[in-house]
Amino acid sequence: MILLRQELGDVLRELRQEQGRTLREVSAEAKVSLGYLSEIERGEKEASSELLAHICDALGMPLSQTLSLVSQRVAGVEALTAPVPLPVKTDRAVVSAA
Repeated sequence: MILLRQELGDVLRELRQEQGRTLREVSAEAKVSLGYLSEIERGEKEASSELLAHICDALGMPLSQTLSLVSQRVAGVEALTAPVPLPVKTDRAVVSAA
């Protein structure tokens, strides 16, 4: 099952690491505790929309773009886990024992 908080946490962590920034730096700029930001990145906590906006601002990333990245990840996971329809033969011959 896809958990939005895990996908969001992964995106936030990747953005932070791509910038070469520490949890401490981002948490200070976003005015959120280091421990709470860590829990958000690990997908253990769900951030409110206000807190998420502060984190995105601290990362210099528009909220809409962050959510777009999350949406792309979710779509990718859905594509990998979608059921695959199997071909079913509908033309069955009936055999009678006459």
